[in-house]
Amino acid sequence: MSNRSLHPSVIEFKQFINSHPKLIEEIRKSGKPLQEMYEKWALLGEDDPYWTKYKQPEKESNKEEKKKRNFSKKDKNTELFNQLLKMTESIDLDKVQQQMEHFSSSISTIQEIIGQFKQTNHTKQAPHEQMGWFRD
Repeated sequence: MSNRSLHPSVIEFKQFINSHPKLIEEIRKSGKPLQEMYEKWALLGEDDPYWTKYKQPEKESNKEEKKKRNFSKKDKNTELFNQLLKMTESIDLDKVQQQMEHFSSSISTIQEIIGQFKQTNHTKQAPHEQMGWFRD
């Protein structure tokens, strides 16, 4: 549901909730319905001292967000590294070496065929075409 279809007071309440992260935590921990908090907010107003215990200082919230972001980045990096380690453990280096040798010999064979094709194509041309004689 987009914000356009919501009542303006509901939009204001969403903004209020987002600026009070401890209130969100309290709602999740206690299992209180959001409707109850909305009604309190509508009756008391957002400037009521009741809400100060839920407001987090701006600096604290920024620090916590940065810690969470850094921690998640580190987790992702270690997870990726662990996956790479698992992949390398399961690789049979002898098989990789054999595959590389087959690949190399295949490329050599293709190069030889191309070289032979060029030679036969070049010798099939008439001698006067090779020297550029009788061109229009």
